[in-house]
Amino acid sequence: MAGWYPVLFKLDGRKCVVFGGGAVAQRKAGGLLEANADVHIVSPKVTPALLEWSSVGRLRWTAKEAEESDMDGAILVFAATDNPDLNRRLAEAAAERGIPANVADDGESGDFIVPAVLRRGDLVLTASASGAGPALPVRIIGELAERYGQNYNENVEVLRTIRRIVKAHVADPAERRVLLGAAVTDEALAEWRAASWLGDADKLIARLRQLAKRTEGTDT
Repeated sequence: MAGWYPVLFKLDGRKCVVFGGGAVAQRKAGGLLEANADVHIVSPKVTPALLEWSSVGRLRWTAKEAEESDMDGAILVFAATDNPDLNRRLAEAAAERGIPANVADDGESGDFIVPAVLRRGDLVLTASASGAGPALPVRIIGELAERYGQNYNENVEVLRTIRRIVKAHVADPAERRVLLGAAVTDEALAEWRAASWLGDADKLIARLRQLAKRTEGTDT
């Protein structure tokens, strides 16, 4: 069994090529658009959604059969045609060029697999069965969606501010970890959503220290 290393790629403005124009290619392209990638679709035909995204400039569609030269300048390749042999050849061509490739109909044969994803703004949760199929990861992501609602996007923005303040005003790395840990308890997250004083560094640090002591007391 292949070993997989989970990672998030920064794709903003970077070329990613999707070979194929069907429902699978549409899902791949949709995920790439959420990451602000420069998406190129290569396929004689595409779904209505892909056609619309192309018409409004969200992605680029080249209406033709796949060629190896279509990969020029790409950092990721997705072989998502309805022809398994073509997908395999495209993945091999990408490997020769040193470009990681995902093979839609046989994920384990590619260089990477795409997990099920839940996005709450900058909070990104993923689940994968390491190529064993999407059913279980999709179920898990559905459960996570119920647990982590849209308000978690606000939480991420607030925690970014808190982290910046803690890093600027707390010199001890160990204390920083404790305070940032206290900042993500359920009690703290609820408090931050209603707080209007988060920009007050002294008040914030003092409150975090109170929460940290309370958390330590709970642990013991």
